[in-house]
Amino acid sequence: MANGQWFPQDWPERIRALARGTLTPVVPKRAATVMLLKDAGQAATDPAAGPAVHMLRRRASMAFAGGAYAYPGGGVDPRDEERGIRWAGPTRAWWARRLDVDEVAAQAIVCAAVRETYEEAGVLLAGETPDSVVGDTTGAGWEEDRAALVDRELSFAEFLDRRGLVLRSDLLGAWTRWITPEFESRRYDTFFFVAALPPGQRTRNASTEADRTVWIRPEEAAAGYERGELLMMPPTIATLRQLIPYGSAADALAAAPARDLTPVLARARIEDAAGGAGGGIVLTWPGHDEFTRRIPTDLPTGGASA
Repeated sequence: MANGQWFPQDWPERIRALARGTLTPVVPKRAATVMLLKDAGQAATDPAAGPAVHMLRRRASMAFAGGAYAYPGGGVDPRDEERGIRWAGPTRAWWARRLDVDEVAAQAIVCAAVRETYEEAGVLLAGETPDSVVGDTTGAGWEEDRAALVDRELSFAEFLDRRGLVLRSDLLGAWTRWITPEFESRRYDTFFFVAALPPGQRTRNASTEADRTVWIRPEEAAAGYERGELLMMPPTIATLRQLIPYGSAADALAAAPARDLTPVLARARIEDAAGGAGGGIVLTWPGHDEFTRRIPTDLPTGGASA
């Protein structure tokens, strides 16, 4: 592994099967993930530094991206589409235009972003009024509700009603969108958001899927990736680098509305020896040349990763 890049070992055979027409791509499941930021003062680090981002390390035993660093997030729960969910901020119609989906899907994606951040990091982007945010979310009662959400015993709409809270969609900024390659066995259509850690709240490792969480400046995380110390998938390292220029969480949030949400989808092509460099499988991510990889076509199934 030249750096912290994560490539599954079964890609070569699945790519060959896709090229032969014997592999039917899995329909990607909609998902949301949140790059939660806090400024240097909150992070108790160098005041001149930019914001830190909250990351978790997925357990090595996880079937998808085990051992990789990522952000809190997960798949859309069908109940995230429920009518009557308490809502503040831009309308569902506004979010539908921003995310290029219908209004039902827009609500579900935004709800998933807020719900998963609470489930995995204990941070809740909601308040008792459209212009307030809850403070400390620790304590037995909060933890019982969070566990019920994780176990799907409680929908997010029910949780908000029980607590008398409204979802603060205005605290999110849509940042980018990545779709898992067609040759993957697990596929996600993932919307990445940015958000600032609300005053009075603090993160914790509330996820059963993670064995470690950190607050780290994007440039430090990127350097760890380059040294091969931090394992990351392409969307994670790409978004980390995109955050580096911003001096505060507010700056990143202000930049979000102008971000291009055209989906990033990896492509694979098979070249014969005449195609140059001895042929092989060439993986490309449009707009992200650094991730281009060539894999020999004669690797056995389950062979070495790229």
